[in-house]
Amino acid sequence: MIVKEYIWTTLVTVGIVVLSTIPIPENPPLEDVPLIDKWVHMVMYGGLVFVMWIDHAVRNKRTFSWAARIIMVLYAIALGGAMELVQAYLTTCRSGDWIDFEADAVGALLGLLLCAGLNWKWKEKISARS
Repeated sequence: MIVKEYIWTTLVTVGIVVLSTIPIPENPPLEDVPLIDKWVHMVMYGGLVFVMWIDHAVRNKRTFSWAARIIMVLYAIALGGAMELVQAYLTTCRSGDWIDFEADAVGALLGLLLCAGLNWKWKEKISARS
């Protein structure tokens, strides 16, 4: 079952869903940091891609097809869009925001770039051993 195979991805996804639907405190921490909300979105969805990448790497001996990479990013972006719609239409304590969705997508793409860099480093390290 995919949930068991990708347990960390599942846990991070559940965490994002919970954090996206609970009420925000009146005085959130770091509220004086410019665009802190957008940074949080980028880190959450970039982190999600990173965790998916680790889950996938463990099961597939660090090999990644382009399809796997695209699926990881599309999953994160789709989850970000779904969470913004949930916030807009299904919660009373949150509001959906297109700019938050854009931050989710940017975070997912940055997460993929981080993973691609790590994958390149692994390949470089392996070929240096040979």
